[in-house]
Amino acid sequence: MNVFRRGMASVASLKQAGKVVCIGRNYADHIAELNSARPKQPFFFLKPTSSILLPGAGPVIQPKGVDLHYEVELALILGKQVKDLAVEDEMTAFDAIEHYALSIDMTARNVQNEAKKKGLPWSIAKGFDTFLPISNLIEKSAIPDPHSIDLYLTVNDKVQQADSTELMLFQIPRILSDISKVMTLEKGDIILTGTPKGVGPVVPGDVMRAGIKVDGKELEESKIEVAVEESTSSYVYGET
Repeated sequence: MNVFRRGMASVASLKQAGKVVCIGRNYADHIAELNSARPKQPFFFLKPTSSILLPGAGPVIQPKGVDLHYEVELALILGKQVKDLAVEDEMTAFDAIEHYALSIDMTARNVQNEAKKKGLPWSIAKGFDTFLPISNLIEKSAIPDPHSIDLYLTVNDKVQQADSTELMLFQIPRILSDISKVMTLEKGDIILTGTPKGVGPVVPGDVMRAGIKVDGKELEESKIEVAVEESTSSYVYGET
């Protein structure tokens, strides 16, 4: 029981993360499916910690006027400060990771598309409450090589995303190095490492399930199951 309580406390602490940094366009086939340009270096943006949806904390809420898409991603939970990390210092990069987790970077795709066309920030597209479902924490020992695991996501039990992290364009040491040269990464910060191909829409009534497989075996603590419900808020998205 004490172990269980400590585990729950650790998951709950994700809500107190200083920041969530998300790597965009880190899988070639995902770049192609969204007709985006391939980056020459890691490209990243922020999600608010208020968007975090802990396991069992309720559904993802679809705001009115939003074309809601899923993006499954491996998350890194940092246990140490990282600042101005040399890209070749892989040992320090991996040592800074305290846990892994699985996450779903929910995105208001129509909002993001408008922002891209007009050169506006992505904050609204990525930042609604419940837009970051996250799994229980995964011990580092359960993922010996984070660049050789399989991520999957289903909608109503139909597989939509299923790919290996070996397809990342920029691997974890490069990701942490580039981010840390711009902003100091602190203990508790969350890094999302990008999504593979297969992103698509969900609507109220849909149920998303996602997980991680290591050597073909699913990690129980990685599993996410979350429904989608329509917002009852007065908010309705309108073009900027």
